[in-house]
Amino acid sequence: MLKALRGTKDILPADVALWRKIESSARDIFALYDYKEIRTPVMEEASLFIRSIGTATDIVQKEMYVFSDRAERSIALRPEATASIVRAYLENSLGQEKAVTKLFYIGPMFRSERPQKGRQRQFHQLGVEAIGSDNPLLDVEVISLAVRIMRELGIKDFNLNINSLGCRKDKARIIEKYRKAIKSRLDSLCGECRERYKKNVLRIFDCKNPGCGKVVEGIESGGFLCDDCAAHFESVKKGLSSVGINFIIDPRIVRGLDYYTKTVFEITQKDLGAKDAICAGGRYNNLIEEMGGKDTPAVGFAFGMERMILSLEKENASEEPGMDVFLAVTGQGMLDKAFHMMIDLRGRGLSCDIDYNEKSLKAQMRMAEKLRAGSVVIFGEDEIKKGKISLRDMGKREQKEVDIRDAAREILAIKSGTTSERGNT
Repeated sequence: MLKALRGTKDILPADVALWRKIESSARDIFALYDYKEIRTPVMEEASLFIRSIGTATDIVQKEMYVFSDRAERSIALRPEATASIVRAYLENSLGQEKAVTKLFYIGPMFRSERPQKGRQRQFHQLGVEAIGSDNPLLDVEVISLAVRIMRELGIKDFNLNINSLGCRKDKARIIEKYRKAIKSRLDSLCGECRERYKKNVLRIFDCKNPGCGKVVEGIESGGFLCDDCAAHFESVKKGLSSVGINFIIDPRIVRGLDYYTKTVFEITQKDLGAKDAICAGGRYNNLIEEMGGKDTPAVGFAFGMERMILSLEKENASEEPGMDVFLAVTGQGMLDKAFHMMIDLRGRGLSCDIDYNEKSLKAQMRMAEKLRAGSVVIFGEDEIKKGKISLRDMGKREQKEVDIRDAAREILAIKSGTTSERGNT
């Protein structure tokens, strides 16, 4: 029997309600903040990600799915969305429409990493990019948007951790500072981190080896920001405090992608285990210029949707909505009549279904229970001869005969929680 590839997962009908809940809630919030949806291809030229993410990153070196197409171009499945969105922003001149371009995305990403709790090789992200301003209040807006999504979904026990990497010169200073601090401890690093030390020392912070984590844990940081970047970070902190968002300053947050500058942040949730980040983001003020555009600052974030699902499952936050009505049949020739009523009810906006296999009434009622139908219409030969059907209110466990012409009105009354008699008083 064929099975899904390792690191991929079917999202089954029973699970989809929770995904829809997240997407719907996020879309409503994005609309309030005036973010517009963008959908980019899942395939891009591999050079796009190598150029933007950085050659020394784990994503480019070990995790990216790369293949050659018929034209012998090097193609990659997107491992993250920011590079693709910046490419689309430049290619389609989106910056001409507004001073600040606000975009959001929802979709699958691909990385060939070891599958684990909340992490798959095909995974899904939900995120935003705000392009066109270096104002620290835009950082505050983006972070507050992420926090609002968490709160609206009812995800509890999360922390916001922030840091600043400063500008290019500041970042170069912190890299050199870490190089000097780690140099005497190289023997304590794993083989990969010794290579990272040569290429980009900040990648050591991404290592999953506990020993490497201990090496960088005790390194003092701070004091490397220039006056402008220090003032920017101070404004971000004041802005977050002014809108009632608590945060923790964590100098170890350096983010795993080369394009980050100035503000970087993570939202962590304690129930997710050692790798507890549910959202991450920050500024990337140089990326657009590096990709051939004008000097254009930007900031964004991405949620890992599988990680959000894990957090929400602990709260039993969502359940697939029940069906409005199930149509059950007993006796010869009833299926055809029930089918035509079903078509009519669907035309009135009611969700409904029928048993095409014409099992016993008892089996059909069990099916209605499983579907959590609000009501059941029962077609029986004797009732139909009188122009009636039996209608069962599944919530009240009450059943009565009604004229077949009044069935839709009675079903709508059950759905709205009223009765036809109450409506006539």
